[in-house]
Amino acid sequence: MLTAKGSATRRRIIEAAAEEIRQHGATVTTLDDVCRRSKTAKGQVFHYFPDGKEQVLVAVAELEAERVFDDQEPYLGQLTSRAAWEAWRGHVVRTHRDQGLHCPLGVLIVDLGRYSVTAQAVSSHLVTRWQQRLRVGIEATQAAGEADPALDPGRTAAAVIAAIQGGVAVLRSTGSAENLEAGLDLCLDRIFGVTSRPAP
Repeated sequence: MLTAKGSATRRRIIEAAAEEIRQHGATVTTLDDVCRRSKTAKGQVFHYFPDGKEQVLVAVAELEAERVFDDQEPYLGQLTSRAAWEAWRGHVVRTHRDQGLHCPLGVLIVDLGRYSVTAQAVSSHLVTRWQQRLRVGIEATQAAGEADPALDPGRTAAAVIAAIQGGVAVLRSTGSAENLEAGLDLCLDRIFGVTSRPAP
């Protein structure tokens, strides 16, 4: 059981590692970098993370996974109408545009998810949990009579996540959120049976 001071130190190490990874990537980031940014000694890092860098990266993956959900609340839990989905879509686009290269989703999926089997498991859990939340939202909107009743909620939720992940990857590469916006718009049009959308 960690003391309050120990918990704060451990959290500082994880957040410092997350910042390093956002800026430089998981492969390039070293424990020395984490120590420098967190202002801790390497002995302290190994005290909280005896297995070294991989254990730190798994803790970062867990932190970033929670941030993905935190960034979408309360919208994610209120997907019961077209208006609610549009509000969520706008929030997702704004959040990722503001975060730019340092968004938790990009770090988790692109950097951490391929670093180790354990970190990949964290990413997989995030996607599964996220898809479940979206599926529930699609089912609730279908029950309310607004969404296309012929849709498969699970596959549609998977497509929405893929649109976000692809859009975020392009955003991190180009700085433009256009692909993210277009992908989400097409997904929402499909959910609500819209065959065309007015040009912006």
